[in-house]
Amino acid sequence: MSYSLDFGWLEGAAGAIARGAAMTILLIVVTTIAGTLISVLAAAGRRSGPKWLKHAITVYVEVIRNTPFLVQLFFIFFGLPAIGIRLDPIVAAILAMTLNMAAYTTEIVGAGLDAVPRGQHEAAAALGLRPRQVFVKIVLPQALKVIFPALTSQIVIMMLESSVVSQIAVRELTYEADMLQARTFRAFETYFVVTMIYLGLSIALRRILVGVGRRTLSAGVS
Repeated sequence: MSYSLDFGWLEGAAGAIARGAAMTILLIVVTTIAGTLISVLAAAGRRSGPKWLKHAITVYVEVIRNTPFLVQLFFIFFGLPAIGIRLDPIVAAILAMTLNMAAYTTEIVGAGLDAVPRGQHEAAAALGLRPRQVFVKIVLPQALKVIFPALTSQIVIMMLESSVVSQIAVRELTYEADMLQARTFRAFETYFVVTMIYLGLSIALRRILVGVGRRTLSAGVS
């Protein structure tokens, strides 16, 4: 059985693919910022918050890490309307991705906080810094430097998992690919192109994060 490759349709589909890639980038940028902030607060809360907060964060992390992302997404988009909470597909996607990423990065950030020597806390306190200042100015920069490679990998993984949100009609890269192959009947060529785009996005995102981290964290701990 012979198969003739045909990429002639790609010229007319470039706009749709570009829009899908742009939506994927938007999703991961918003998710990275929100998810990282939540994970820092959650990791700090598990270590210095009241007992009820520590238990609540632990339950949240365990529930998210031990259930499929697709189920979490469907629960937010299809389940919440049953109790009167209806979300736009993009909002639902960002919420699901943020909650998922924050749960995983809470563990990563927590490991970084634990890696900072206790003497650093004591020395900063001896200089008269308040606990919040110690955390923000002394502990957190050192922790982020330790865990940045793992954090970078988690962000890239979340970007790849964003393809799942096509299931709730968010017009990101995979959604546009599905629409294109349905119109052109060129599934091999369509998904080959999209695979290469995801590969390029992953490599570019990792390099950008490494570059930003090298400059920001080096300045922060110098």
